[in-house]
Amino acid sequence: MLKLILLLILSFNLTVKADEVKLDKCVDGDTAWFIKDNVKIKARFLAIDTPESTNTKEPFGLEAKEFTCNKLQNAKKITIEYDPNSDMLDKYDRHLVWVFVDDMLLQDLIIKEGLAEVKYIYGDYKYTDTLNNSLEIAKKNKVGIWMSSSNNYTYLIVIIVLILCLFSTKIRKKVINKTKKNIKKKILG
Repeated sequence: MLKLILLLILSFNLTVKADEVKLDKCVDGDTAWFIKDNVKIKARFLAIDTPESTNTKEPFGLEAKEFTCNKLQNAKKITIEYDPNSDMLDKYDRHLVWVFVDDMLLQDLIIKEGLAEVKYIYGDYKYTDTLNNSLEIAKKNKVGIWMSSSNNYTYLIVIIVLILCLFSTKIRKKVINKTKKNIKKKILG
């Protein structure tokens, strides 16, 4: 009988309560405001980092925000869960939570879309293995921020500069004149 009571006490302490919340406002790809027990709380999604879309605009930041906000706004049910191996709040007093939309882990959905990295792991968190598996698949399939190991935007800038050079009369004349001078030097010695 004593063993049964001890087992019940231990299992009760190990369970993590999930709280159903309402969306108040979506901030970006990994942050939102929720209403929990009639109180507004700012939540930072545990174990992921999406590109910035608020003050700083990073590649895929707007896509991450749109994806997250769309999932939250269209969810029939939003649940948050605190991880027993994580702090409840970060240094900015944001609640560190796992977020579920219609019983699907939102962090995992964001990772699968290639819109986040697995980051800020300071313990043995409950869903880290799931996130890491999804991250490897997103990288392998070159989805979202993993489209290429090199920066696609660099290639785009180079192409734009080349096009501008080709169509700019002033630059084209300089290149032609310089080429003519080099040819004359080689011919005349």
